[in-house]
Amino acid sequence: MGVNKTKKNGMKGGNDINGKEKYDDRGFCAALYKKGVTKRSESNDVTDFCPMISKATVAWIDYVVDDFEKESLSIAQSLGFSELLAKNMIKCTGSGYEDFLNEVGILLPAMRVDGFEVDLDPLLIFIKKNAIVTIHSKETKRFFRVRRYAETLLRKFPKKTKQNDKITILLARIIDENNARNFDHLREIEEQGDRMSRDLSDPKTPRQVLGPKIYQMKHALIVYLGGLWSTVDALNSIRYGDADLLTDDHRILDRISGLLGEVHSQIGLAEHLSEVLASGLEVLQSIYNNQLQVLNNRLAMLAAYLAIISTALLVPNTIATIASNSMFGFTSGDITWYLSVLIISAVLGTIATWAILKKSGLLPSTPD
Repeated sequence: MGVNKTKKNGMKGGNDINGKEKYDDRGFCAALYKKGVTKRSESNDVTDFCPMISKATVAWIDYVVDDFEKESLSIAQSLGFSELLAKNMIKCTGSGYEDFLNEVGILLPAMRVDGFEVDLDPLLIFIKKNAIVTIHSKETKRFFRVRRYAETLLRKFPKKTKQNDKITILLARIIDENNARNFDHLREIEEQGDRMSRDLSDPKTPRQVLGPKIYQMKHALIVYLGGLWSTVDALNSIRYGDADLLTDDHRILDRISGLLGEVHSQIGLAEHLSEVLASGLEVLQSIYNNQLQVLNNRLAMLAAYLAIISTALLVPNTIATIASNSMFGFTSGDITWYLSVLIISAVLGTIATWAILKKSGLLPSTPD
């Protein structure tokens, strides 16, 4: 799929009425030249940036695509990266790292959270001697702030800074922004978890509602943790990969180590949240078990009393059946002692049945 060519226009990106980021242009480029001069440009045609990066000391291109797999390959080749590198990176899942000496490819997860739905979108980073290119989908709004202050960031490079040092510092800033946006989503998961806790605390909440919510939150945490571990893999590859295009300066590499530390901290927070959820589920399960046990005891008590009554009534029922037979010749004058026999037999039968069940331990204890 070819890259669309449209008229170059100014960038008016900003925050919409809901506070969410938006881009008015798909492509952005900021470049630093030898005398400390910076330049920025926005265009929907990525080839418009080629003259800028050809003369720049350091340049950063950020491009938004509609179809990641189809457009990423075309964009990478348009900016001078090899087809093999681009294809290898597009095929990667989770994270990836490729070093082809004069070009490097990195794949990082860019997370999106909507309720308990966590999606890991790919963020492609291509690096060559004087340029870094980031490619991501429309849904992955990552670099609005970096776009805004890109020229300021590039001007801060001292003139005597080595080329690979500049590239590494810029790369660390880009990864830091991606990580920061990923970390924001843990707060969203926590907020969703708090809402779920409110539902859990309500005994009237149907279990068929709670079950799916509990699964969705656990799944969201698993996907989120998977994205963080993929980020760790990519950062380890950058930190210890010894790519020629990246710095060997330990002070700059410590920035990558710092990013690793932040990701590990987020992993710890996510795992702690998972443990809190698990402990809450255990408490909830105990409460449900206790409620079921109380209900079972009450039903067993009811069944026992019904059994006592039904068994006790067998005696007077039997007497009444026999006495009603005409062969015994009972008259209306016998009604008094007849009723007395029925009542006494019912009472004695009830007491006897209760006593036998109580002594044998078959009668359940009174529920709390």
